[in-house]
Amino acid sequence: MVIKKYLVKNMNEALTRIRYELGKDAIIISQRKIRESGIKGYFKPKLIEVTAALENNKIDKKNKFAREKEEDMDFRNSLDSIKKIISEKDKKIIKEEVEEDKNNLNNNENIKNEVKEIKELLNKVIKNTNKEEEKDLISEYLRDMDIDEKLLIDLLTKNYDNIDEFKKDFMNLLEKEIDISTNNLRGKVVLVGPTGVGKTTTIAKLAGRLALIEKKKVGLITIDTYRIGAVEQLKTYAEIMNIPFKVVITLKEMEGAVKELEACDVILVDTTGRSSKNTMQISELRAFIQKVNADHIMLVMSGTTKNRDIQTILEGYNELAYEELIITKLDETSTYGCVYNIVKRSNKPIAYITTGQDVPDDIKVPSKNEIEKLILGEETIC
Repeated sequence: MVIKKYLVKNMNEALTRIRYELGKDAIIISQRKIRESGIKGYFKPKLIEVTAALENNKIDKKNKFAREKEEDMDFRNSLDSIKKIISEKDKKIIKEEVEEDKNNLNNNENIKNEVKEIKELLNKVIKNTNKEEEKDLISEYLRDMDIDEKLLIDLLTKNYDNIDEFKKDFMNLLEKEIDISTNNLRGKVVLVGPTGVGKTTTIAKLAGRLALIEKKKVGLITIDTYRIGAVEQLKTYAEIMNIPFKVVITLKEMEGAVKELEACDVILVDTTGRSSKNTMQISELRAFIQKVNADHIMLVMSGTTKNRDIQTILEGYNELAYEELIITKLDETSTYGCVYNIVKRSNKPIAYITTGQDVPDDIKVPSKNEIEKLILGEETIC
């Protein structure tokens, strides 16, 4: 925005000069009477100091998009200048001069239109500024919650008067997109997932829940012989809960282990953590799953997974045709946007969440409302 001051004898002279130099799109911001400096000015009539402004995009539309960011900063700085110029003192002076020249103003439609345009421009500026500020607040909120903004493009294209309106729309969206599995686990259940997400502890918790709470006959199989201590850890849990336990290394052993545990209501299979980027390891894992002839395949994902890694992991494990999700380690984070990112990108229901280290207590089937409130930051774990 260009701001320029004129020293004139009367308003007609001001309008002529403003329109000659700035064009018909210029607007008058303020006017006040002043005397010329020096002794001579004391004996001369007062002059009028008129301040006019013209938006940059009226001057040079051709460079509008190339200078968009620069003009936005200029616009905001100019807005601050306008606010300073229209001080209480100036308002008082304008009011006095409007009263003094009331008859002239009533006869001058051009000046009336200029005043109207100033009001409309300022209202528009304030309204647009408020909307931009609300968009910034919404973006900051999503970043704080670790929610991927790219997943909410449809919502973010809307204009919200305040962040509460956005949260209301987001809650309605979550109601549609969050799905909780209602499967009653039976048969052969395989847990897969990357290293470090807590599959072994999770399968021990799940075994305890099924055996001790749901009173089902449970069997355990592990093929995780790569990680030091993994077999002993699961074996200890199995002995405590009095659950049959098998260790499998080859495909032939897998077939035999499943046959030995066929009397169980549920057979839980713990697998080795594999990198989703290693297609050979994923293919080996698929061969074991096919030999099991699994009834349920669950992908275990940590609630602390970095957003940029989620899509890579999901794509890598798509080959295993997982049907449900287990979200772990929710007790190790203070924000739960990752849960939304995983559910949205995978389009799979949540079967269980884990909320601590205690076996078998810290695993449960969450309610949809609980997940929604966690994602929105209205509730926390622990």
